Amino acid sequence: MAGPQRIAIVGLGVNNQPLVPFFLGRGDHVIVADRKPKVKIEHTLTAMGRDPGSVEVLGSDDYLAKLAGMAVDQVYVTPGMPKDLPELAQMAAAGAKITCETDLFFELCPAPIIGITGSAGKTTTTTLVGLGLKQDGRRRLHVGGNIGTSLLPEVAQISRDDWVVMELSSFQLELVTKSPHGAAILNLSPNHLDVHRDFAAYRAAKARIWDFQSKNDWALIPMDDSQLQTLFSGHQARPVRFSLTELPAVGTGIRNGWLVWQDENGPVPVIEIDKIQIPGRHNVANALAALAIHVMAGGDPKAMAKALASFTGVPHRLEKVREHDNIIYINDSIATAPDRTMAALVAIKAPIVLIAGGYDKHLDYDGLGRAIGHSTVRAVIVLGQTAHKIADAVKAHSTIPVVYVEDFDAAVDAARRRAKPGDVVLLSPASASYDMFLNFEQRGQRFREIVQQW
Repeated sequence: MAGPQRIAIVGLGVNNQPLVPFFLGRGDHVIVADRKPKVKIEHTLTAMGRDPGSVEVLGSDDYLAKLAGMAVDQVYVTPGMPKDLPELAQMAAAGAKITCETDLFFELCPAPIIGITGSAGKTTTTTLVGLGLKQDGRRRLHVGGNIGTSLLPEVAQISRDDWVVMELSSFQLELVTKSPHGAAILNLSPNHLDVHRDFAAYRAAKARIWDFQSKNDWALIPMDDSQLQTLFSGHQARPVRFSLTELPAVGTGIRNGWLVWQDENGPVPVIEIDKIQIPGRHNVANALAALAIHVMAGGDPKAMAKALASFTGVPHRLEKVREHDNIIYINDSIATAPDRTMAALVAIKAPIVLIAGGYDKHLDYDGLGRAIGHSTVRAVIVLGQTAHKIADAVKAHSTIPVVYVEDFDAAVDAARRRAKPGDVVLLSPASASYDMFLNFEQRGQRFREIVQQW
């Protein structure tokens, strides 16, 4: 690209921070625009090791309006921002390219990229793929994306023979103009409808992981999900499938209690289901997906077998915190949507006192209420913006008692008092955390702190 560019970085969160040194290093004029006050943005830049005077800073609530009145060449939008804002449309009409950090990495990365998305299970599956390929050990490995690490700072060190594995959210995919060489959608259910216009927009954002693939690429599809089978129709990549109920012609399935890879060379048993450490049928599906991705990436199935046999899970995902007074406390703070909580209820066989509720992403809770009514839940503690939605759904399908509380600490205390020896107290909120916490990790950590101090 000829000459210095005027680059606007909208939102200085974790995802966008690596853009600042990247474009400064390229000699571009960098504008950082964020809703926070200017002084806080400058503090963030200082903490990043950057001189605030090296960039142009726009802060406060009218930051987008200010930016829209300026001449810029490219606008890098933070993932969680709605992409249909009038200010973004105004800048696009003036000739600015509206894009994102993920698309920049896709453009620059010399190695084939494996991308993993879905409504649930992304982090677990990405972690498993990373562990399997690390166990294989034949090439350098880079794991990042939505899992918490931008790979942009590493791009100069990535060679064409490396393995690159990325967890990708719908927000990160909305603006991409390229697709990974290998791309998986694990599952799809309504989520993030507080940001996406509707479920169709959310679904379209996810599908962009496949939209720009060629016949030389491959796509992983859940064979048991007719919606995703239909969504894949018309895409060019080679399909690979995984299934809990069948053994695909090319992909992974279950046979005689084993996870099996099959292709034109026939079935290869890899690991017995009983040797997988992470609980729940949904995690068997994640393991099948990870195995398929691992093999398609060129990994040895034996390496993935070792990874699956030793992996005990990612924090905040059905994480056993402790047993106290013969009551088990489980942190499933990752459950930011109803389907995640429903999967947790299936995975736990003991009587459950459920803690649910939080920030409202405009999701439907009727299915969760029905699932609770058919589960081992014997009491529900509700809180936050979605408390009444969840309570109404539970009451519509059962007589299970519902307890309202005002804050998170009170919810844990109420669950402890309701629980009996042999029960599980399950934090699985079916809601985001933003009404009380910065993120689901902070919520899960607070649960740990409360439970461990007894």
